[in-house]
Amino acid sequence: MGQSCVRPLRFLHLRSANTRRFSAAATELSILCSQGYVKEAFNKFSFLIWDNPSHFSYLLQACIQEKSFSLTKQLHSLIITSGCFRDKFVSNHLLNAYSKLGQLDTAVSLFDKLPKRNVMSFNILIGGYVQIGDLDSASKVFDEMGERNLASWNAMITGLTQFEFNERALSLFSQMYGLGYLPDAFTLGSVLRGCAGLKDLNKGRQVHGCGLKLGLEGDFVVASSLAHMYMRSGSLREGEIVIMSMPDQTMAAWNTLIAGRAQNGCFEGALELYNLVKIAGFRPDKITFVSVISSCSELATIGQGQQIHSDVIKTGAISVVAVVSSLISMYSKCGCLDEAEKIFEEREEADIVLWSAMISAYGFHGMGKNAVELFHRMEQEGLAPNHITLLSLLYACSHSGMKDEGLEFFDLMVEKYNVEPQLVHYTCVVDLLGRAGCLQEAEALIRSMPVKPDGVIWKTLLSACKIHKNADMARSIAEEVLRIDPEDSASYVLLANVQASAKRWKSVSEVRKSMKDRGVKKEPGISWLELKNQVHHFIIGDKSHPQSDEVDVYLKELIAQLKLEGYVPDTGSVLHDMELEEKEYNLVHHSEKLAIAFALMNTPEGFPIRIMKNLRICGDCHMAIKYISQMKKREIIVRDSSRFHHFKDGCCSCGDYW
Repeated sequence: MGQSCVRPLRFLHLRSANTRRFSAAATELSILCSQGYVKEAFNKFSFLIWDNPSHFSYLLQACIQEKSFSLTKQLHSLIITSGCFRDKFVSNHLLNAYSKLGQLDTAVSLFDKLPKRNVMSFNILIGGYVQIGDLDSASKVFDEMGERNLASWNAMITGLTQFEFNERALSLFSQMYGLGYLPDAFTLGSVLRGCAGLKDLNKGRQVHGCGLKLGLEGDFVVASSLAHMYMRSGSLREGEIVIMSMPDQTMAAWNTLIAGRAQNGCFEGALELYNLVKIAGFRPDKITFVSVISSCSELATIGQGQQIHSDVIKTGAISVVAVVSSLISMYSKCGCLDEAEKIFEEREEADIVLWSAMISAYGFHGMGKNAVELFHRMEQEGLAPNHITLLSLLYACSHSGMKDEGLEFFDLMVEKYNVEPQLVHYTCVVDLLGRAGCLQEAEALIRSMPVKPDGVIWKTLLSACKIHKNADMARSIAEEVLRIDPEDSASYVLLANVQASAKRWKSVSEVRKSMKDRGVKKEPGISWLELKNQVHHFIIGDKSHPQSDEVDVYLKELIAQLKLEGYVPDTGSVLHDMELEEKEYNLVHHSEKLAIAFALMNTPEGFPIRIMKNLRICGDCHMAIKYISQMKKREIIVRDSSRFHHFKDGCCSCGDYW
């Protein structure tokens, strides 16, 4: 009787020991595979794999991790010869490996030969097509599925939003919801990104409501996507409320908030948040830096930009190409081209974005020859230009009077660089021709180009009409602009300026009456500068600045001194048919003159002055600043809406070509 009890106990003990042995072996197999030792794992634990073929999954996952197509093929052969191919779990992992490794033709061939397919098989193939951007094939596989699960819908919706087919993604989401599939956090995150891409606040709010019903509003992915959607759609406040209501404030959440403020033009607010993040003890990352550096670019706050540059170096983010590119753009837009060049030359590596940023910097400063030379250097490095590189190059040629070179690059876009010109490229060429005085040729290009013209390209030609004082052509071109955008104040002002230059005061009055009848108001000229980490704004007629009265007195004395040096106010550019004295008063109080007067009063002798302006600098201010730079022995750097002007010793870097 005793023996009959002992034998079953011994059997159970042996089986338990065997189970522990196989479990330990499976763990070691998994560890070896995760470390990339695929062959070693197979040789050591082949007994385990043949005992349980599902362990092939560890090996196949390792092949994906190591990006090894050859090892995948070897395992494929073993799976076939061992008869494991009929195991759905194993065959799906094999299919997934080929798909993730970009071998989609092999994956499709394997899919067609699968003895047993399930939902996972279809989902893997859909994911493979999405990975290479073949959404039509992905949709075809999706439509052919007899059975779907949530992952099937998620794969398609994510793929559509990833490639910005946002309307199709939202339509598919509605279809899915109507069929009774309940979305998860992943679904809502993708759909909200689609709403953000469309900037569709109403649909975004509907998805928000769906998330509330399902109790997913507290999920980090959903909350972050919600905040991004609101801020991208122009509702900064609602986005901030979502972020602030999150239970855990992470760096990713702060990044969403900082980027939202930057995207909505709240650049000072973005920098304020950055400082709060550091005080709270969070460590900024590359995403943070790109947002705050771009904010410094827009504000042209060199002091804060330099401080952030220091933070970039301390955190080791200086090796990140996107951050380096942002720094180049920031220093360039703050007027520090030498610093931008230094960062570019000291880079660890460079992609096409970095080269394009430096070419753009040269163009913005009117250094077309430098831009072309750098472009040729880039070609020698074996990098092919993209549409942004060529746009920056055309812009550089346009702002440097390099008409022939610019037209040659435009002709080579398709022929040599295989880049189809977009509307922005045509706009650059119109600018190139217009500045060179080829107004009829520029108009002919607009009317013959294969893409539909927008208000910007017509306004570019209208601006050229102003430069060359062609009042008759300006009227017909203005009609084209206002047909597209009847509320565009800049076009009315440009047309009025041309007519004023020709002393056609009746036409000027008609333009102003049209503006009044349509309720269109001229955008006020604003100039600003940074002094001791504080930004000072100046607007004509605005007395809110604490030193406005002192600035007025100083500016009056300064203009009197300039007149003794030969400066004559360009009253012909003033819109109103008014008395000469009143015209001169208006010219004297342009925002850039106010900003320069303030800077001269509050900075040491010889200190460079950097001024930013939201509109293009006028001809009178351009002439006056040349005189100021010579008389006060100051370098004055002005960034207007179009380009940089470096004034020194009575000359401007633009060569009076702007």
